[in-house]
Amino acid sequence: MARDLVVGDLTLVRDPAPADWIIERVRDFEQGVGSVVPEGFEAYARVFHPASRVVRDREEPVSWRRIAEANGRVAHPGMEWTGITGSWRFFHDECQPGLWDIEPHLGSPPVDQAARLAGLLTAHTLTPEQCWFAVWEGYGALLVDRKARVPKVKLPQRDMFLLCGALTAVTTPLEPSPLGQLANLWWPQDRAWCVASEIDLMTTYIGGTVPCITDLLSDELLEVMPVSIEQRVSWDSDDVNPPPTH
Repeated sequence: MARDLVVGDLTLVRDPAPADWIIERVRDFEQGVGSVVPEGFEAYARVFHPASRVVRDREEPVSWRRIAEANGRVAHPGMEWTGITGSWRFFHDECQPGLWDIEPHLGSPPVDQAARLAGLLTAHTLTPEQCWFAVWEGYGALLVDRKARVPKVKLPQRDMFLLCGALTAVTTPLEPSPLGQLANLWWPQDRAWCVASEIDLMTTYIGGTVPCITDLLSDELLEVMPVSIEQRVSWDSDDVNPPPTH
């Protein structure tokens, strides 16, 4: 295959057919978890991308639960960033010194979290060496050549390039450092599970078998909560914490 179709450990795919099942099973845009990850799985989970606190020039992860508790808010499966911080000022603007300095990453989990997820998910697929990865075509510094004449995956309002590789390739950056955008969608050939990170969200959703989701929920290094396919995913979907007033 042509050299310019290779991005790190991933190879750009000329035929998007492996993603047809996702197109068939994902709902229209902004209709809950089912608009991010396909319907039809036994169980679903939400993985919260951590915020970070800078300590001696090093970044330490800060969980959403810790931030919610520090702000007198409630940590729950449907919590949203503005709900647990209490203000729009903490979205792309200010931070809360002493609690967190860097907000959670949009569009994909941080590299170490993605690697942890892949490690856990390896046990729940028979095809870890053959996986598929999709990335939104609209990222400004995308390493995939936009002039490449390949059909794209046509999701609601999100056209994506499709790549393939082993599950371990999930940490391949698809934008140069320090952006480091990872794939927005990834799944194994046997479709045992699917990981989805909507480009505007600070969390990742996963569909899989009950044992798969149970393993994720019990992991001590990830912040994961169970969700239903119907749970809303928009910024105003936190129905427990009061909405921000400023």
